[in-house]
Amino acid sequence: MSSPLTALLAAALRRWVLGVFPRGQSGIDYDAPAGDPGLFGPDSATWRVHADFPGMLAGGLCALMLQALHPQVLAGVWDHSDFRDDLVGRLRRTTGFVAGTSFAGTEQAQRLIARVRAIHMHVRGTTADGMPYSADDPALLSWVHASEAYAFLQGFRMYAGVDMPAWAQDRYYAEGHRVAAALGAVEIPASRAAMAAYFDAVRPQLRYDDRAREVLQVLSRIRLPVPGAAISRGLFLGAGAALLPPWAERMLGITTLQRARHRACARALRGLAPLFHIALPDGAGARACRRVSVSPSILRTWPDSAARDG
Repeated sequence: MSSPLTALLAAALRRWVLGVFPRGQSGIDYDAPAGDPGLFGPDSATWRVHADFPGMLAGGLCALMLQALHPQVLAGVWDHSDFRDDLVGRLRRTTGFVAGTSFAGTEQAQRLIARVRAIHMHVRGTTADGMPYSADDPALLSWVHASEAYAFLQGFRMYAGVDMPAWAQDRYYAEGHRVAAALGAVEIPASRAAMAAYFDAVRPQLRYDDRAREVLQVLSRIRLPVPGAAISRGLFLGAGAALLPPWAERMLGITTLQRARHRACARALRGLAPLFHIALPDGAGARACRRVSVSPSILRTWPDSAARDG
């Protein structure tokens, strides 16, 4: 896929991505220390899933939609964040944390986790109907982790253009324990079957209320600091909504027409995905690969059986 037109489109996409997610703001050095695999390493499913930009952005938006359905998780966002005025900043901080814990060296990743744990200690209060919450509650941490892990995995499967075998999907969920447990989560689904069972168990606690509607309305109006913001916003929000499990679509009242629009956005993003891969050859995943002296091309393949079993 190489032509002057391809190069122009890839350059435009690169400007768009770096406009929304500027490099160098997190203070993370993905190039050092040499040889340090970090918390996951080059044989992990996590490196492959989290290196795919289209799947991660669409998946991140899907995760926000799912998280809005949990009243206690939502209350923490409602009471302790500036999501109405700085949703882009919130997305950037979340992206920095996920990239850092996935691809940075071990010490830097552990510092990020410690910083978030310290912040969580001060996030507590009560929901609109008087239910107490705290951001360091293991049950709430489990919901945040599970919704993100599910959405990131579905995003990779939908948009990466790389087949993901069943064993790799289960491995991805199992690997998530490393960060989720360090943050304080306890119930951490470690396979596709465990994730399905976890969702079934938590669903009675979820609801789509006025607060959830307002948060998702804010999300639908997110102001991206790039040209063509409305078009790209609609594309990624639709592609993210296309990843929702059917029970969440029903809970959110997504209509047949809306579902068709989301599927159209998904098809469009799948078509654009190869251009993103051309446009972003130097992301955190590629830099982490070079740090441990392997080719970034491994991020588009799966390890052989020896590495897989080791």
